[in-house]
Amino acid sequence: MKYLLSLCTFMLLFSCNSQKVNSKYSRIEYNATACFGFCPVFKMTINPDRTAVFEAEHFNFNDKPSKDEFSKPREGTFKGTIKQEDYNKLITLLDGLNVKNLNDKYAEKNISDLPSSHLRVKFSDGTEKHIEDYGKHGTEKLAEVYKFFENLRKNQQWTKVN
Repeated sequence: MKYLLSLCTFMLLFSCNSQKVNSKYSRIEYNATACFGFCPVFKMTINPDRTAVFEAEHFNFNDKPSKDEFSKPREGTFKGTIKQEDYNKLITLLDGLNVKNLNDKYAEKNISDLPSSHLRVKFSDGTEKHIEDYGKHGTEKLAEVYKFFENLRKNQQWTKVN
C-alpha cells in the first residue's frame, strides 16, 4: 500500500510539472494604444510561469480621468504573478480564439479616434502571431480577450519597479 501511495504521488507531481513545460504559449503580450479621449494606454507581457510585466502609460488607475493626466509622466512599470485561475482563464480564451488562424489586421473604418489593440502571441514551437485591431472590434472573442487584459490591470497584485 505504501508503494502504491508513493507511485500515485509521484505520478501526480510529474503530471503537474509536465503541463507547465508543455505550455502552448511561450509569451503573451497585449498592448492598448491611445485614443482622443481617456482610453487606458498600457502594455502587458505574461510568461508561461505566470510572471508578468505591466507597463502603464496613462489612464490605468483613475476611474474618473481628466485632461490633466495628459501632462503627467507615465504611470510606471509593474511586476507581478498572474493568479492561477486568471491565467487558466486567459489560456482558455486564447485556445478558443484559434489564434494562428485569425486575421493579422482588423479595422473599424471611417472613424479616426479609436484605440488600437495589439495581441502578440509567441508559441512554444517558435512561431508568432501579431494581431492589430483598430477599434478593438475584430471578433467577439477577441473583444473578450481585450476586456480580460484590461481587467488584469486592476484585479492582480502589482509591484511598482520603475
